[in-house]
Amino acid sequence: MTVRVRLPEPLRAFADGERDIAVEGASTVRAVFARLAETHPGVRHRVLTETGDVRPHVNVYVGDENIRYLKGLDSPVRDGDTVFVLPAVSGGQ
Repeated sequence: MTVRVRLPEPLRAFADGERDIAVEGASTVRAVFARLAETHPGVRHRVLTETGDVRPHVNVYVGDENIRYLKGLDSPVRDGDTVFVLPAVSGGQ
């Protein structure tokens, strides 16, 4: 089973410049990040807190669904899914 992780530009420096990373053998978003940390630990550190939660300024999607509204990091992933990591945008006047 292969899941693709798509990274925004600021995180690509921690993934050898890659935009998309294939992750094998993960059935949940938590497992996707655990596998990703094996080869690109800097990505995990910037997406998840020290306690393993998604950082407040980061949004993670499986397809077009924000995992905050699913089962969080325990949201399931299926073969061919794409996990998107997006920094939150706020501010302005």
